[in-house]
Amino acid sequence: MADARPSAFAPYRAVIGSRLRAQRAYPVSFAADVFSAFLIGLVEFGEMWVIFNNVPQLGGLELPGMLLLFGLSNTSFAIADMLVGHADTLPVYIREGRLDAFYLRPQPLLLQLMTSDLALRRIARIAVAATVLGFGVARNDIDWTPAHLALFGLTLLSGIAIFAGLFVTAAGVQFFLIDGSELTNSFTYGGSYASMQPTSVFPGPMKLVFGFLVPVAFTSYLPAIALLGLPGPPGLPAWLAWAAPLAAVWVWAVALCMWRLGTRHYQGGGG
Repeated sequence: MADARPSAFAPYRAVIGSRLRAQRAYPVSFAADVFSAFLIGLVEFGEMWVIFNNVPQLGGLELPGMLLLFGLSNTSFAIADMLVGHADTLPVYIREGRLDAFYLRPQPLLLQLMTSDLALRRIARIAVAATVLGFGVARNDIDWTPAHLALFGLTLLSGIAIFAGLFVTAAGVQFFLIDGSELTNSFTYGGSYASMQPTSVFPGPMKLVFGFLVPVAFTSYLPAIALLGLPGPPGLPAWLAWAAPLAAVWVWAVALCMWRLGTRHYQGGGG
C-alpha cells in the first residue's frame, strides 16, 4: 500500500500557490507591477549601454562584451532576487512581530521566509536580462566547445547561488541591525551593480572586495573574459571563472553562519 502521507514540501507548495493566485487576482495591479519591473530592467541596461556606447573599450571589453557581462550578471541576480530577494523584508516582520508566528510552525525558519513571498513581477526583469544575455551570446564570436558550454551553465547556477547567499547574509545581519537595510543593501544591490562593471576598472582594494570578499566578479566578469578568451587583470586571471562554485560555497558558509547567529540572537517581537 502506497504511503499517503503528504510530502515535506507540500506546505511550501501551498503557500507559494496561494501567493501566486493572490497576485493574479487583481490583473490591472499585477500588470502595473510587471511593467514597472520591466522598466527597472531597461533602465539598468540603458545605463550600461550609454557608458559603453560612448567609449571604444572599458576594462578590456567592447560593447558586445558588455552585453555578455550584463546578461550574465543581471540574469543571475534577477532569478535570485525573485527566489530570495524578499528576505530583505525581515526587518518589517521583526518590528511588526510577524516573525514570531514563523517560530510556531514546524518548518525551518529560513525556508518559511524564502517562501513567504514570490513576486511574479520580477519575471519581467528576468526576461530583460535573459534577452540581453541572448544578444551577448549572439554578438560575440565565442567558440562553443564543451568546456565553454559547461562554464556557461556553471556560471549561471553559481551566480544565482552567490546572489541568493548575499540576500541570506543580509537577512541574518538584520537580526542585529533591525533598521540597517541601507547598509546591507550596499552589499546585495550594490554587489549586483558592481557585477555589471568590468572588475578590472576598480582600484586594488575594490578588486579584492568584489573579487573575493563579496565575490560578484565570479558571476559575470571572470566568466565573460574566460568565454571571450581575454587574460584578465593581475590577481584575477580568467581561469578563476572555474572557481565560481567555490565562491558560492564561501558566500553560503558566511550566510548560514550569520543566519544561525541572528536566529540565536532574536528574542521575539516583544508584543
